[in-house]
Amino acid sequence: MTSTAAELEAQRIRFARWLTCLMFFMFAMTSDAVGSVIPKIIAEYQLTLTAAGAFHYVPMITIAIGALAFGFLADRLGRKQSILVGLAIYCQSCLLFAFGDHFWQFVSLLGLAGVGISIFKTGALALIGDVSRSSTEHTSLMNTVEGFFGVGAIVGPAIVATLIARGLSWKWLYVIAALVCALLLVMAALARYPASRHSTAEPVDLRLTLRLLRDRFVLGFSSLVMLYVAVEVAIYVWMPTYLSAYEGPAVWLGEWALTIFFVLRAAGRFLGVWLLRHIEWPTALGLLAVGIFGCFAGSLIGGVAAGVYLLPASGLFMSMMYPTLNSKAISCFPRSAHGSVAGIVLFFTAAAAALGPLAMAAVGDRLGDVKYAFGLATAFAFLLLAGLVYNAFARPADARLRTLEAVA
Repeated sequence: MTSTAAELEAQRIRFARWLTCLMFFMFAMTSDAVGSVIPKIIAEYQLTLTAAGAFHYVPMITIAIGALAFGFLADRLGRKQSILVGLAIYCQSCLLFAFGDHFWQFVSLLGLAGVGISIFKTGALALIGDVSRSSTEHTSLMNTVEGFFGVGAIVGPAIVATLIARGLSWKWLYVIAALVCALLLVMAALARYPASRHSTAEPVDLRLTLRLLRDRFVLGFSSLVMLYVAVEVAIYVWMPTYLSAYEGPAVWLGEWALTIFFVLRAAGRFLGVWLLRHIEWPTALGLLAVGIFGCFAGSLIGGVAAGVYLLPASGLFMSMMYPTLNSKAISCFPRSAHGSVAGIVLFFTAAAAALGPLAMAAVGDRLGDVKYAFGLATAFAFLLLAGLVYNAFARPADARLRTLEAVA
């Protein structure tokens, strides 16, 4: 490759990284702001916890379905086409919020947005594999990308708070996201992407996805991802409702708890890039799982008086958990299958993000208090801890990762 060609490829790689980071930032603006929106729609439409939770679990369900059904498109059609299709669907559904007035109208639009997210996100995750030279670099970049997701998760609730303070509806958050998405759509359309490595050994279609579902590494990492997501989503969906009962000396902390959680999670993800250079990832995740379980168990024992401090603090321990697990799951397979594998992991991610809060809402409604829902979340945290302690000692994926890195 000539120096000019090498420089051009390097520019494409840099642009692809920035585009991926910005897509994750935009997606987080709406998905992680749901904890701020739910109390507003409960009051506006007189909803139960389970009904209001549809704002979260409906798009998560459609993301799950879309990821499993369309994840292979990133490998079959290419990264660019899948990203463009997904962004277009997401942009249109968010823009239509400006013309909606009814609760189930909004829920339907969120369901459509979920399909768009599933398509562009699997394309973006596959693109990360194209611009990474090793599984270590892949994990580092994944943490950086998720760091931008964390920043978007801070911006989204801040926009909701600003809108409410100025007497405007929360729904304009989605219109703002549509405008950001329109800009990214133009950038993605004009971009020239780095070359992808494809294999013609077997056709890339839904049948490949179903075959990959039987792989023990897909199932193992996806199980850990599901447990982690159920724990994390418990925070940003139901923590504001849980802490609304707090009346102690740190009332201000309860009001800012979600923002503090997102700030710590975002900061921790950027810090995770540094941490992975000094500690092996299985050990790092095992230690972080101890911290997560400690925060939830302490909140369960000490009630909201302890939860107002411990639940936001758990964001620091959660920071690098998801991007690292996601990266290692994808890195266990050749680049030609990265879109399909990313779709499978996203399916389990979205399924857990939908079913976890829904189960918590059902427990809270049945027992009459959202505090019981956090008992269920603590059980998820314990199972996550057990799985990551096993992974730290057994290292089941090491051989597969070394083999694929050797032939990359």
